[in-house]
Amino acid sequence: MNLSFWLASTPDTSYPFLENDIKTDIAIIGGGFVGISCAYLLKKAGFNVVVLEADRIAKATSGHTTAKITSQHNLIYDKIIRQRGKEIAQQYADANETAIKEIKKIADEYNIECDYVLQSAYVYTQEDKYIEQIEAETEAASSLGINAHFLGEIPLPLKIKAAVRFDNQAQFHPRKYLLGLASTICGNGCQIYEKSRVVDLEESLNYTLTTAQGKKVTAQKVIIASHYPFYNKSGFYFARIYPERTYIIAIKAKENYPGGMYINVEQPARSLRSQNSGLEELILVVGDNHKTGQGEDTSLHYKALVEFAQQIFTVEDIPFRWSTQDCMTLDGLPYVGCYISDTPSLYVATGFGKWGITNSMAAAMILRDLIVEGSSPWQEAFNPSRQTILASSKNFVIENLNVAKHLVNGKVEGIIADSLENTEIKPGEGKIVKIDGNRIGAFRDNQNKLHFVDTTCTHMGCELNWNSAEQSWDCPCHGSRFSYDGEVLEGPAVYPLTSEKETKTLSKLFKEEF
Repeated sequence: MNLSFWLASTPDTSYPFLENDIKTDIAIIGGGFVGISCAYLLKKAGFNVVVLEADRIAKATSGHTTAKITSQHNLIYDKIIRQRGKEIAQQYADANETAIKEIKKIADEYNIECDYVLQSAYVYTQEDKYIEQIEAETEAASSLGINAHFLGEIPLPLKIKAAVRFDNQAQFHPRKYLLGLASTICGNGCQIYEKSRVVDLEESLNYTLTTAQGKKVTAQKVIIASHYPFYNKSGFYFARIYPERTYIIAIKAKENYPGGMYINVEQPARSLRSQNSGLEELILVVGDNHKTGQGEDTSLHYKALVEFAQQIFTVEDIPFRWSTQDCMTLDGLPYVGCYISDTPSLYVATGFGKWGITNSMAAAMILRDLIVEGSSPWQEAFNPSRQTILASSKNFVIENLNVAKHLVNGKVEGIIADSLENTEIKPGEGKIVKIDGNRIGAFRDNQNKLHFVDTTCTHMGCELNWNSAEQSWDCPCHGSRFSYDGEVLEGPAVYPLTSEKETKTLSKLFKEEF
């Protein structure tokens, strides 16, 4: 069973859903790390704030993260200096280093028990060709004031060629932290609403948000913190972001974990950290990322992580495993600020890559400063309207050709048969079938019941693929994900899939009985 340890070890939330039309100063779309942090900071600044969450707060990406509180984002600072200059690199470093301190400050101020532990963070390589890059990263980070050290070995029992260590980093339990922070928000004109998915945004003198239930929120300012922006107008974020999935297993090992947080330079990606589960120590083994909705048997990614873990530890049990989704930008830095340059009251925070904890806290501070002061010392590094550099222009072409390929290919792929009697679908299995030229998604549950959906994504019309690891229908274009019966799991889609109405006819083709 796929289950996040963060969700399994914390209680469910039960904030109300929006039942009436309301007005507020600032509406925040999304109840993850950015949304909750923004609401906290803006309430402290004196604003009435409403958080609108499609499902339950701190459950989606924020409930499936690896939860490293670090400014070490693999090899990034030397790259930023070369591509955008030292001033931008300094802003990015300062923002993330400040975010580390701010999270600790908040946890201490409100006595939030969130398993906060100081750690060192390591980037290592086992290949000679990356040694110079690690040397350059160490020099770049040190020049920006980060406590960075070049090493020839690390505490993990791995033979490496080189590593860089950042000191004074941390790890924590993200959901314990966010639930504690969320408890400070409601009251004095502020509220969190769950199960209140925003499906439309209208711009006029103020902004009007409409939920899936038809309720309206009128706000002077809006922050889109929904991970992947659902609002497509003008910003063309769908062409500047691509989603990736990453896999996590939590193991119990015979050996004691040596401390530290680790990630390698080379591919496939491998990352490790520990977590005290209350009774014993878990080791989180992370990696095998790939573009959402692409690839073959996704369950093989978990197998690859188990094999890696067994090379280092004596694995005694694997009580938890889960996956997460990240939004990647063309140049590797997030988009935080005004949605587009001429929408001074509509803001966005997205594209944190694999480093959502400190970037989310930094984003919340940037947005607070923009709203309260009109500017932020870090706004240029994160500016969503920043000029695209040559390197990211190449990525823009590559990623959008990739989208076009899947948009076209998806329309013609599938099991094409005149008769479906011989098309076997086992319990727990999903397949694409074609019936009278129509592409249909079929899934058989463990009670042997078949579920049929139209596999056209409700976001922009790409064709979905089956994700065997998570038993979901995933979009290879922009990363929307749906449950086997069509409910939205991940945006940017806001509407569920169309259920195939002719289920009785289809099931007869599969020799089903009603």
